[in-house]
Amino acid sequence: MKGFLHNTWKHRAHFIMCIPVLLVLLFFSYIPMAGMSMAFKRFDFSKGIWGSPFVGLDNFQFLLASGKTFTRMTVNTLKYYAIFLILGTSLNIAVAIAIDQFVFKRLGKTFQSIMIIPVFISYAAVQFIVYAFLGNNGMVNNVLQFMGLEPIRWYINAKYWTTILTVVKMWNGVGYGSVLFMSVLAGIDQEMYEAARIDGANKRQQIFHITLPSLIPMTTIVILLSVGGIMRSDTGLFYQVTRNSGILYSTTQVIDSYILNALMTTSAYGFSAAAALYQSVVGLVLILIANYVVRKIEPDNALF
Repeated sequence: MKGFLHNTWKHRAHFIMCIPVLLVLLFFSYIPMAGMSMAFKRFDFSKGIWGSPFVGLDNFQFLLASGKTFTRMTVNTLKYYAIFLILGTSLNIAVAIAIDQFVFKRLGKTFQSIMIIPVFISYAAVQFIVYAFLGNNGMVNNVLQFMGLEPIRWYINAKYWTTILTVVKMWNGVGYGSVLFMSVLAGIDQEMYEAARIDGANKRQQIFHITLPSLIPMTTIVILLSVGGIMRSDTGLFYQVTRNSGILYSTTQVIDSYILNALMTTSAYGFSAAAALYQSVVGLVLILIANYVVRKIEPDNALF
């Protein structure tokens, strides 16, 4: 204990800098965990969280008993996770390399700044942008009519929304996601590229034999961190951009949007808490497994 206090005092400047982050984690991540008890109770407003009757695993049984709905939203959640992870990571890396290799560096930085802007736009605003394109009288239908084609009623055709949501997600996140990889590229020893050029390597060979291998550690960390949220989705994307249209649920309903919809339309808070706890437990187990596998293959790339 004495050594801990001495070390803390020695590094007091760093400790003070950490206090705001620790407070945010405490109040927004750890204290709310007490609400997990609602997953095992039938919540009653008049009695509060602690006074509500304990029902054991009834909420989880009800969740599993929802049958097709539970299966559909789980499959959709996993499907979108895979699409966003594979396509998003690939585009992040591609954009980072493209900007890094851009001849006009100042112009490349400008493009990067412009591409980051969408991440700061709320999905509450994005839904209106999407509707301006895909509404019955939107720009896309106007173009189709101009070309002599039949307009498409996008908001009642679920089959199109896997592609639509993927495009919106990539537009929103790729520019910001590429920043992590740009930081790695900035740290690569330029002498490696010079040596490769002396040996006669062209740009493509330099990218495949120097740039991409240097990005593997960061890519591994990004994937490991995302595995913990495999059962989570971007609620704003699936709830607001789709305007929570029930006719689109077959391809757009994920666990997060299902929980939010349940909270907005019913008072089954215990059931919603059970669904959220299910997400968290599955995410924790998967990230532990993924980290164990990575640690066995390449210990330096593991999180812990």
